[in-house]
Amino acid sequence: MSGLSSSWSRDSRTGRSKSSKAYSVRAIPRYVKNVENCIRHAKISMAVLLVMVILLGWVAKVTPTGFVPSEDQGYSVTSFNLPEGASSNRGIQAMMELGDKIKSLPGVKYVMEVSGFDILTGAPKSSAGLIVAAMEDYDKRDNSAQDIVPQIYGIGAQMPQVSVMAFDPPALPGASSTGSLSMYLMNLGGDDMERMQEVANEFLAKANQRPEIGMAYTTFNTNTPVYQFNVDREKAESLNVPVASVFTALQTFLGGSEINDFNAFGRTWKVVMQADAKYRTNVDDMRYFFVRSNNGDMVPLNTLVTDEGKTSSATVTRFNGVRAIKIAGNPATGYSTGQAMTALEETAAEILPTTYTYEWVDQSRDELEAGNRSTQIFIISLIFVFLCLAALYESWTIPLAVMLSVPVAALGCFGAQYLRGLQNDVYMQIGLIMLIGLNAKNAILIVEYAKMNMENGEPVVKAALDAARLRLRPILMTSFAFILGCVPLAIATGPGAGARVSMGNAVVGGMTFATMIGIFMIPVLFVVVERIFNRKKHSEE
Repeated sequence: MSGLSSSWSRDSRTGRSKSSKAYSVRAIPRYVKNVENCIRHAKISMAVLLVMVILLGWVAKVTPTGFVPSEDQGYSVTSFNLPEGASSNRGIQAMMELGDKIKSLPGVKYVMEVSGFDILTGAPKSSAGLIVAAMEDYDKRDNSAQDIVPQIYGIGAQMPQVSVMAFDPPALPGASSTGSLSMYLMNLGGDDMERMQEVANEFLAKANQRPEIGMAYTTFNTNTPVYQFNVDREKAESLNVPVASVFTALQTFLGGSEINDFNAFGRTWKVVMQADAKYRTNVDDMRYFFVRSNNGDMVPLNTLVTDEGKTSSATVTRFNGVRAIKIAGNPATGYSTGQAMTALEETAAEILPTTYTYEWVDQSRDELEAGNRSTQIFIISLIFVFLCLAALYESWTIPLAVMLSVPVAALGCFGAQYLRGLQNDVYMQIGLIMLIGLNAKNAILIVEYAKMNMENGEPVVKAALDAARLRLRPILMTSFAFILGCVPLAIATGPGAGARVSMGNAVVGGMTFATMIGIFMIPVLFVVVERIFNRKKHSEE
């Protein structure tokens, strides 16, 4: 036992156990020997770095892009529509039946029902409504809000009289209310409603065939039964009735016309002239409406106006001053919003006539703009770090040894996202920019001491090896302390897990790969940069 105890006794000078000290004595010379081999075969090492840069470009291209990950916010939204023109009584009845079935789903605490409002178009509609399903507290359920969305579609399939669309609320409040994909198809040629409906149906039929699209739909619908009133202008002229008076009468009797306001009982009351409700429930009631001619005669409106039953759109949306078709949806399982947006753009290029174009809106527009800016921010961050290092070392060449190690960390970042099936989103990009500083920290620990050793007269190779030997332990201690501290983010669950997992996984993957490869690559980069930019000084080495 005494021999066993002595092997674990602590060194009075270093405070470390003798076994730990013995391991360091064996590991550090082995590490320095491997670094020396890498420097000796610097060309091979630089070729490996070039391969990693090429691999980085490939992984960055195949990693799905997105804006922000979907989050479990504790509720989901269901929009339902009855056939166009259905009464509010039918809408309320269908809403109550659908709400009771949704409330019975596991994890649902209660539902909030709203009738007469179409959340997809943002317009009042007697045949539409919405149901918000609030979930139990996170610690009281085993499923997520995303899990009940397919179940709600299953309930909708059992109610053929109702069209049901269920979706998660956007991760960014206010970004969208119709899903993670939003675009407008703009009618630049002035086509009528029927032609616009044909274009929308053709576009959706092609888009829903793409594997990247889970569901694509439009809020544009021309199936609402309406009456079109046609004014017989020639007959009005023969009866000496101004056509403007005919339209004014129609507006007043059917739509109402505000006359003025008056104050009474401490309130302001509006005076609106309109036909009584019982006289405007049927188009035949126009025989009760009269318009005055220029001769002073009262002419029945039904002698001047004829009605025509047809279908049209309950709401007409304009975007950028032209009639537009709203297209919304969500990507399929396993695909990102970036891939789905690319699929819709390809569909638009294939299907849309020359008189139509498209424009991204809501969260899709933000994602498109953020994707373009992220590359610019990354480049600016690299330049900023380079300038700081150039000021620190008073040299334009030494910081190159630090910056050339950044692709190693970026490869680990993208590789970790790709292997776990995560997206290249805003949170991953934040972690990627963070990795520039973290990886530079490791490089600085070696480069700074190597530079000091050179200033003390050591050759460049020996200076790099001595710096690597001395700074290995601080690099490993600080790096693994940071990595272990971020592991809970990478494996997070519950509310807000999407953002935490994306950032944590990117940082852990990038920092782990940068640490394992960087401790060998950084001394090589320092030697190579010094030999290239200071050939005369190191010609004798």
